Amino acid sequence: MAEIDRDALKLEMTGWRRDLHAHPEFGFEEKRTAAFVAAKLREFGLDDVAEGVGGTGVVGTLKRGSGNRAIALRADMDALRISEQSTAPYRSGNPGLMHACGHDGHTAMLLGAARLLAGEGGFDGTVRFIFQPAEEWGKGALAMLDDGLMQRFPFDEIFGLHNMPGPPVGHFETRAGPVMSAEDIFEIVLRGVGGHAARPHSGQETLVAACALVTSLQTIVSRRLSPADISVVSVTELVTDGTRNALPGLARILGDARSFRPEVSAEIERQMRIIAEGIAATYNVAAEVNYTREFVPLRNDAELVEAAFAAAGTVFEPGNIAVAREPMTASEDFARFLDHVPGCFVFLGNGEASAPLHNSSYDFNDDGLLFGVNFHVAIARQRLGT
Repeated sequence: MAEIDRDALKLEMTGWRRDLHAHPEFGFEEKRTAAFVAAKLREFGLDDVAEGVGGTGVVGTLKRGSGNRAIALRADMDALRISEQSTAPYRSGNPGLMHACGHDGHTAMLLGAARLLAGEGGFDGTVRFIFQPAEEWGKGALAMLDDGLMQRFPFDEIFGLHNMPGPPVGHFETRAGPVMSAEDIFEIVLRGVGGHAARPHSGQETLVAACALVTSLQTIVSRRLSPADISVVSVTELVTDGTRNALPGLARILGDARSFRPEVSAEIERQMRIIAEGIAATYNVAAEVNYTREFVPLRNDAELVEAAFAAAGTVFEPGNIAVAREPMTASEDFARFLDHVPGCFVFLGNGEASAPLHNSSYDFNDDGLLFGVNFHVAIARQRLGT
């Protein structure tokens, strides 16, 4: 098989990436993106391309040789409900939506890897290219799994990557064990009796109780959990039905919690219920706690981390490969796949000048495209060695 020109591929991938950037789609609405991906995979000559997996997911299958092992490479496709602040000619053309997390780049890199592996081979076995919907709100991986992903397209292990603003382009890092946290969502509803602002004694208003509750929730991490367990409890909204001269009879407190062990998540919920019930009794109001688990912790398999570092050694300069120092309290839907097979998730630098992820000025750095492609290709060839 003839070797594919990397410089020409980078130019082509830059075009794909910018086209995807200009047409962002929210989770489970990625119809154009999925059609684009499926068309490219068929153009590259993959053995099978399945659409509509888990709603809008796409799975491409490429087989070479007689090996019976299979690995999966995964990219996410969805965008965020953020209005882009950019003057780039490829800025979002869909108002209120933008690729503010680099999923356009992840998709382009995996397409590039499919192009190279289909054109050059160099492995013995099966590669599954998984293009996942709805990562941002933690539902896409579950949807694909519920749609029979593992039964219809079985694989033995899985690898994924994410760009990281801050580290220079050409930098690589990962770590064994916990990498990214679980995310739990909570809503606490306080119900009382509202009334005139001049007569607080005539009802059971909820705002003072809500303020006391917000303050007390901060003691869960600082006083009720072990300092050895990394965790975060953040209140992000306080909403009432009051107005300037009327005390509220309803208050809603919303937020999220992050942790790395199921036992810690369970204890956060337990302590939150204790605190909410205590505050409600103190202020003579009723409390209802709604607590759900959206993302599970992402834990990398130690053996596959070593394999990832070995593959990275063929792509990145030695001084640009690092062990991540500590887990991140951000969350990632990739973790759902790790309930079924071992896997490894890695991070690639997006540049020191990059805006943060989920920022309206963020943009994926196209100079990083080939690094992602070459890592995907290297790990596939290493794990499915001929």
